Amino acid sequence: MTGTARLAGVFALAVAGVGSPAAAVPHPDGVAPAPRDPGPSVHGMDVSGHQGKVNWRGAWQSGARFAYVKATEGTGFRSSTYRAQSSGARAVGMLRGAYHFGRPDVSGAAEQARFFVEHGGDWVPDGRTLPGVLDIEYNPYGPDKCYGLGPARMSQWIAEFSDTYRELTGRFPAIYTTRNWWNTCTGGNTGFAGNNPLWVARYGPEVGQLPAGWDQHTMWQHDNGGTFPGDQNLFNGEMAALKRFAAGTARQRAAADRS
Repeated sequence: MTGTARLAGVFALAVAGVGSPAAAVPHPDGVAPAPRDPGPSVHGMDVSGHQGKVNWRGAWQSGARFAYVKATEGTGFRSSTYRAQSSGARAVGMLRGAYHFGRPDVSGAAEQARFFVEHGGDWVPDGRTLPGVLDIEYNPYGPDKCYGLGPARMSQWIAEFSDTYRELTGRFPAIYTTRNWWNTCTGGNTGFAGNNPLWVARYGPEVGQLPAGWDQHTMWQHDNGGTFPGDQNLFNGEMAALKRFAAGTARQRAAADRS
């Protein structure tokens, strides 16, 4: 389903602009040991303004082959380091993409998706650009981790962001989240797994149980420090699969050309 129809479907599956960036927030699983034999995988990293100037050549030499860079937050924050970080990753040969920190408490989802695409989050079918990511997780600005929304309204907000991003770029964004946040704040909504690749955050030796709906993950953030600058990630598959993920399907490429 797309547009209004998809919004209605996701809504039914649910239970019952700022001026500064989100600060780094530790995940509840704490400091993690090294991943235990994750199978075929590709090492990567994600960075934001907290990392500042990144030694991309050093990260490449240490084995990183992809990177996500924070571009935007809400509708009022653009990362001042995004351009340099993104171009730095590309210059050394990494596949790279952008992520948006969602703020359902400050503005509408469609507005935030457009802001993201206009300021670094666009996807182009060049074989080197990864699809954009909606980072939707614990609220770092207040005690309500769900931003004041119940599961149905949160599900609708995420669906609107996802559908708007697809209309603008030709493909759905990946979703970055944790199992606990997703199952709590969307009520365990299973309606996104069919369209949105999962980037799951879990700091531990194994990826563990996934958020409701997904039976596999695309990327796994397994630690907030280690070999590379920023957070440590694994793509679930070999390098050829990562390249296919960046390139998109024929239908996605055609849709991007029309968008």
